[in-house]
Parts: sequence; structure tokens; C-alpha cells
Amino acid sequence: MIPPPNQSAPAPELIGLSLGDATGIGPEVTLKALAAEAASDDIRYVLIGDADQLHPLNQKLGLNLPLENYSGTQTASRFSIFNPLAQPLPLNLPAGSPIAARAAVAWLEHGAKLCLHRELAALVTAPVNKHAIIRAGIPFVGQTEFLSQQAGVNRTVMMLLGPDERGRWLRVALATVHIALRDVPVKLTPEKIELAIERASEACRDLGLPRARVAVCGLNPHCGEGGEFGDEEPRLIEPAIAAAREKGFEVVGPVSGDTVFHQAIHGNYDAVVAMYHDQGLAPLKLAAFDNGVNWTLGLPFIRTSPDHGTGYDIAGKGVANPSSMIAAIRLAKQLAAKRQCS
Repeated sequence: MIPPPNQSAPAPELIGLSLGDATGIGPEVTLKALAAEAASDDIRYVLIGDADQLHPLNQKLGLNLPLENYSGTQTASRFSIFNPLAQPLPLNLPAGSPIAARAAVAWLEHGAKLCLHRELAALVTAPVNKHAIIRAGIPFVGQTEFLSQQAGVNRTVMMLLGPDERGRWLRVALATVHIALRDVPVKLTPEKIELAIERASEACRDLGLPRARVAVCGLNPHCGEGGEFGDEEPRLIEPAIAAAREKGFEVVGPVSGDTVFHQAIHGNYDAVVAMYHDQGLAPLKLAAFDNGVNWTLGLPFIRTSPDHGTGYDIAGKGVANPSSMIAAIRLAKQLAAKRQCS
């Protein structure tokens, strides 16, 4: 049962984690990340998932986290578990099980409701598998879109961010997300590009950066060579940049996608707006494959996620790398603390 809404501000030390697909690596990387963070702060965490699976996994991994049942926002437990489902999941479910897929969506939905009820300061979401969810009979595009629907907003933007091995950051906001490449020129609009510019600029401020200089990618190679191949730059991208400049945003572009990320990682820009999913995520994952974070901009609550999938091939082997989940938790804590002070 969902706790009643709490109209007071959420406690900054209470962060929720929806555990994603139980047949993937989400529960494992979550527990490992919490164990890694336990000594660095006194934050309280609510794990939204299945206790019958978490307790033996906690022991198997040798983490020995003091997991307790969630008893509301006043709980003194550092690590508590809440399962909104009436029954625990069966043990030993196969990878991509419809049962696990439906549970992952239920846990995600409950985490969003707790945030909207202001019971949680932030939500960190472990990976789900879109194909498994769709096969389970649930229409689903992605967690970003699902959470936007739950919150009743339609002006969200996906940002991926992370540092390379030398500590140089890339922050990439996407103008379009989960659509076929052939559909990008059709569904790309000046309004979507302008929104991504605005959200990227706001994200730089939320991160406390001294500057918010945003570069906007062109869509075509060499930005279309003056219209020789493709007119999206003058027709769609340049008007969006002009509109953003009129609103006072510091924005540059369009810049060719084959050079902009090199310039950004060397500090010329604080964020990049990419026109489609892989244009932005390929360089981001090259720079920060293990510790990239997915941050949903424009939600009425903080949501971060590790930048990887369910890892069915290594699930249950105890070898999953928690670095991206650690980074997602740290970003959620940083944003929650800043929001509480503002």
C-alpha cells in the first residue's frame, strides 16, 4: 500500500532505489554500490524490490548490509526494503521472465509515486529490459518516458554524463531518444532542440558549474555542407539555436558531430546537445563506459540511473561492475542536497 502524501519537504537523506529486472544485474550492482557508499555518509536508502531475493544475494556477495523492512519515512534503518507487490517473486526465474518484467515496472511506478508524494528526495532506477516488458504485455518505450507519463509532464530530456579516465567530463542531452534512425529527420523539430538546449543549460546550473556553454550538434556530416546534403541544419537546428540565444542561453552551433565531442571533453563546452541517441551516446560511452549516468531532466523529482542494461549474460555470477550505479547514487545525493538548500 502506498503511504499517504507527505506535504513537507522530503528528507534529503532518504533516497529510493527501484531494483529493475530481478533476473538481471540490477539488484547486484545496487547492493554493491550501497556497500561502497555506506561508510561515506549517513544517507538512508529505500530499496524498492523483493526482500526474498535481496537477503540471500546480500549474503552470497558477502556484503552483510543490515537490510530491514521499510516502515515509513521516519525509519531509522540505513537500508530498508519495500515491495509494493502482494506476493514475493518466485525464485530462479529465467532471464527476461515476464513475471520479473512486470515486477520491475511495478517497482518503478511505486518509486515515482513516492517521489511525487514527497516521501523520497530522489529515485535511482536500476536497469529494466524493454523487450521483456513489452513481451509481458505492457506498452513501454523506456524508463524516461514511463516516468514522464507518471509525473504528467512532457518536457523531459535525457542527459548522459560521466568523466573519462583523466577526469574530463562529457554531458550530453538528447533532442530525440528511442526512435529509429530513419525517423530522426521527420520527428526532429526546432522545439525539441530548443528544449534540449534549455534543459542542458539548467543542468549545468544544477551541477553548480561556473558556466553553462552548450554546443549543438549538426545532424548531417559536416553540418550538411551548406545544404549540399540535407537541409535540417538551416531549417531546424539554426532556428532553435537562435531562439535559445534570444532567451539568454550561451549556445554554439551547429557544430559537426565528428568534432564537437573532442572539443567538449577538452573543456570548450559544458554540455552538448545531440540530435539522436547514438550520436550522443557513442562518444559518451567511449569516454565513460563504466561510470556514465543517465539523468532525466525536467521531472518534478530527481531521477538518475546507471548507464547500462540488465546484463543477463553475467547475472548471478557476482562479477557485475557497480561503478555506474555508484555514480548514479552520488549524483542523486548531490542534486538532492543542492535542491534542499535552494
